[in-house]
Amino acid sequence: MQNAPSLRALKMFHLMIATAGGRMADNVRHEIRLSDINKIDGMVRHDRKTITPIFGELSAATLIHDDKEKKRVTIGGLLDEAQIDYSEEDATGDLLVKWTFRQTFRDMARDSNHWAILDRQAVFHLGSKYSVLLFQHIASLQNLKHKNSKRFTVLELRALFGIPKGTLSRFADLNKWAIQPAMTEINSDLTRLHLTVNFHKIGRTVAEVEIAWEVKEDLTKVKDELDRPKVGRKARRDGTAETPVIAFPVSGSVKDTQPWDRIARDNAPRIDGRHVPDLRVLADTFRKWCGEKSIPLDTASIEKTFTTWCKSYSAR
Repeated sequence: MQNAPSLRALKMFHLMIATAGGRMADNVRHEIRLSDINKIDGMVRHDRKTITPIFGELSAATLIHDDKEKKRVTIGGLLDEAQIDYSEEDATGDLLVKWTFRQTFRDMARDSNHWAILDRQAVFHLGSKYSVLLFQHIASLQNLKHKNSKRFTVLELRALFGIPKGTLSRFADLNKWAIQPAMTEINSDLTRLHLTVNFHKIGRTVAEVEIAWEVKEDLTKVKDELDRPKVGRKARRDGTAETPVIAFPVSGSVKDTQPWDRIARDNAPRIDGRHVPDLRVLADTFRKWCGEKSIPLDTASIEKTFTTWCKSYSAR
């Protein structure tokens, strides 16, 4: 895949696949309401302004498939067309999203069980684009008989992650910022797979990366974690959950909620020099800003981030 979409766009695509279901390989138009998208746990809450560029990313993604047996390279994409119908937006606040999958993707869906075995709930909860791309690829291989590992050249692995030329060009950087974080998140209690990695070198240079997989024997922790709120997940994964996690509230006002009420009152500019801003609007605006910047509400620095953000907040 070239022009690999962002994490948000990948999650949206998996929701589109789930919505299409058994008609995924058919040349038909699918649709889903924005209100239904925003109900999905693990998805960012969208409006027309934020959802439009998501479909721009999906439309720009390019699939290149080299069929070695047929000696044929196919170049295509994910989407043929997407429409965002906002005719009811003023009356109900809702949108209707419509799309058709492109021929290349429909053929792939028809000829492969790749999408049928993906754990979409896990995908919605993964927090990295690299995690999603690696997980969906390994999940597509997991049911193959007599195969529990795969070797990738460094170029193949970069292509799988959708990393453009000139980015993470040193293998040490590729390993630090893509391979290891993706492995760590997939091996957490979010997915049913456990991965191990081995590096095969020629001299001192890594020539191939071998990734092996197995299904975890006890999936109780996975089910429990997927049912838990996202807040505190990083601390639980890192084994520091006994330390209280200070997380920004996922909904509602911050009025009388500490330390957020105090931070807002001490740092947000006063209206007309006297009145405190509407703390519900302020909280919603901050959550939306964090979503646009891909900043988790339970990140370790969220208190400092909120303080700095409040100082530049404007009710307008």
